[in-house]
Amino acid sequence: MSTTPFYGPDFDQLAKQDPDIARVLLRELKRQQENLQLIASENFTSPAVLAAMGSTLSNKYAEGYPGKRYYGGCEEVDVAESIAIDRAKALFGAEHANVQPHSGATANIAVYSAFTKPGDTVLAMSLPHGGHLTHGSKVNFSGKWFNIVSYGVRQDNELIDYDELRDLAIANKPKMICSGATAYPSLIDFEKVRQICDEVGAIMWVDAAHFIGLVAGKAIPSPVPYADVVSFTTHKVLRGPRGGMILTKAEHAAAIDKAVFPGMQGGPIMSAIAGKAVALKECATAEYQSYAKNVISNAQALAGALEAEGMRAVSGGTQTHLGLIDIRSTGVTGKVADERCGAAGIVLNKNAIPYDPQTPAVTSGIRVGTAATTTQGMGAAQMKTIGSLIARAIKTEDAQVAAGIKSEVHALTAQFPIYQ
Repeated sequence: MSTTPFYGPDFDQLAKQDPDIARVLLRELKRQQENLQLIASENFTSPAVLAAMGSTLSNKYAEGYPGKRYYGGCEEVDVAESIAIDRAKALFGAEHANVQPHSGATANIAVYSAFTKPGDTVLAMSLPHGGHLTHGSKVNFSGKWFNIVSYGVRQDNELIDYDELRDLAIANKPKMICSGATAYPSLIDFEKVRQICDEVGAIMWVDAAHFIGLVAGKAIPSPVPYADVVSFTTHKVLRGPRGGMILTKAEHAAAIDKAVFPGMQGGPIMSAIAGKAVALKECATAEYQSYAKNVISNAQALAGALEAEGMRAVSGGTQTHLGLIDIRSTGVTGKVADERCGAAGIVLNKNAIPYDPQTPAVTSGIRVGTAATTTQGMGAAQMKTIGSLIARAIKTEDAQVAAGIKSEVHALTAQFPIYQ
């Protein structure tokens, strides 16, 4: 990360005009700098991405697409969006890219809209087994508007049961099959999913929100050659601004574009699109490819360190950027572990494990990710230390002990500074 001054004259102006918000920004910067950021869906964007996000492009309304806008004055934002589109297509080898979705969830809404209608059957991964809210949760639009048939992982190895998936597809004849998850540490066999989709005539949709950055860095296989449509977020391992994106085969380009605008949202956030373009350029470098590989090796090292502390890595470890850890051996629930780690300056999240006996609000596990710590420059040695810090934090109820661990966390993060 750059060591150039993070706050400049613009921040001085903000501090004078609105000191309340300025103080929030400073406190949040301090929180990110001092604590261990292990949320698997978070990362540290580059100062260049942040600069694009805070630019004058925020002022422009640009409903429509480059060359086909509703409003005038879109000459420059057309250039920015075209650059983002071209970079996305080149980076992922995609035939078409839509860079306008405000988030991963809105990108997923557009996918449903392009390929299905309310009441259609869709196969997607069960939320308790690692899926996402937009994959059919009853509290989400997906579970309310569509007939979602859920598949999961085997109990013996905690890997996707492709036989079950095929049987469900044959029995239910879905319009679309979704693969992708938020808490699944293993790779997905996209070729096998493609074969099942072809067998039943279903659209193959991959929600790659969590692992697309690893694909961008050529660290894991890409779903793009197999899928009809790939949706994802741009702010996880990809290390861009908060937002979404969709890649499709050329034959589905018009349907996706219409589903995004005017079907799902109005004017795009042009500053975010510029930030996406900057991130995509960063992803095309050898430095980023090295980073992506290090994210995986660090996740494996962290999962191994936690296993050495007596906890169990779901599915035997990880092949991605995250570890799902069964902590029942500690006698502590995921909820309590989350709280205790937070008190010790370690930011992670409670998470259900497959076939979890606890409720989703309590859970028997935690989820840890290494995208942010790898951005800071940490490696295997630090992952071993972090594993020990997590274990000690989980196992103590003593506030003074937690404060001592927090001091150790701050000493560690001080060696790997961000946003100087």
